[in-house]
Amino acid sequence: MKTTKLLMSMVIAATLFFAGCKPKDAAIQAAIQAKEATGITVAVTKGDVTLTGVVDDEAAKAKAEEIAKAEKGVKSVINSLTIKTVEAPVVISEDPVLIKNVADATKDFPTVKAEVKDGVIVLTGELKKASLITLMQHLSALKPKKIDNKLIIK
Repeated sequence: MKTTKLLMSMVIAATLFFAGCKPKDAAIQAAIQAKEATGITVAVTKGDVTLTGVVDDEAAKAKAEEIAKAEKGVKSVINSLTIKTVEAPVVISEDPVLIKNVADATKDFPTVKAEVKDGVIVLTGELKKASLITLMQHLSALKPKKIDNKLIIK
């Protein structure tokens, strides 16, 4: 009887000891976040780590996942990091090229006069409403800074 009680109390003590040794989610999160770059958010639930945010390239994404996996107490890592995309700048046409292209675009519209200065197209004259959409599509494709529409629509 005494042996059984002693054995049971040792099992309970060992269970509590080993359960208390496991790192807590908050400690795991703090440790990973201290090692990660800015812009990365770390969430930990029962040892499962989720990484979110934006990184510069694929190498940074892989490194963040490695850091998280290396931390003690981590069961799995869900890497939801996205890679920052670089948008190409809008190229504004030079005036001589733009003047030639505007002349080509407006040749089918004899009642429209177009002037180009500093990348801005100024339209004057008269035009039918049905033709306006076509003209504006042609001119927008030339990528001017602005199209100043002073046309009189019939």
